[in-house]
Amino acid sequence: MKTAYHPLILLVDDEESILTTLKLFLELSGFQVTTARNGREALNLVAQNHPDLIVLDVLMPQLNGRETLRQLRQQNNWTPVILLTQVTGTAQRIMALEEGADDYLSKPFDPQELVVRIRAVLRRTQAGKQSLQTTRRLKSYHVTLDRSARRVFIDNHEIALTPKSVSILEHFMTHPDELITREQLLDIVWGWESAVGERAVDTRIVELRKALQEDPSAPKFIETVPNAGYRYIAPVEEA
Repeated sequence: MKTAYHPLILLVDDEESILTTLKLFLELSGFQVTTARNGREALNLVAQNHPDLIVLDVLMPQLNGRETLRQLRQQNNWTPVILLTQVTGTAQRIMALEEGADDYLSKPFDPQELVVRIRAVLRRTQAGKQSLQTTRRLKSYHVTLDRSARRVFIDNHEIALTPKSVSILEHFMTHPDELITREQLLDIVWGWESAVGERAVDTRIVELRKALQEDPSAPKFIETVPNAGYRYIAPVEEA
């Protein structure tokens, strides 16, 4: 009988209470867990244990989470990383992802949400390969997204999109085949400090579908999940 594989998670945080609580929760959720209390200890454990994913706090002594992440990526180590941050601004979150993180979670958070994020990141990453989240140019059928320049091309011809629509497309293409709720898009693209409602999301989705020449009744790119949100169903690869 084949033994079930339990991914190894490296949990890095300088607060003992958080380490203890999250370690137990992740183990009960089916993961193996090893822990570190600062970035230097984490880098040593990555080299020794080769974890499947790293949950990395940002604010730590000796070596903070962002510098730890930079050193990993400079070593061409693409182990998936979820940053635990305390930022609330959308621009700061984008910066965290551009530094090489595969996802982020703002403190305080529900431990179950962390489990959901871990499983989602593990599904969309391949060992030893750069993830879609850290790739600068993405391609999906005839659509190309230049994440650095914030430009979108169809058959090599640039199309005009509002900045919010580009951000939504970016999140879709870096999270293919995942259910994404309107609440998540509001948080990620607008930020909770912005006083807009879910209709703003739907308006941008209409703009995206029109630009992509999408038929909502037979979608190739963006699928509507009734009473839930949206899912990007087209294949995505590095351009």
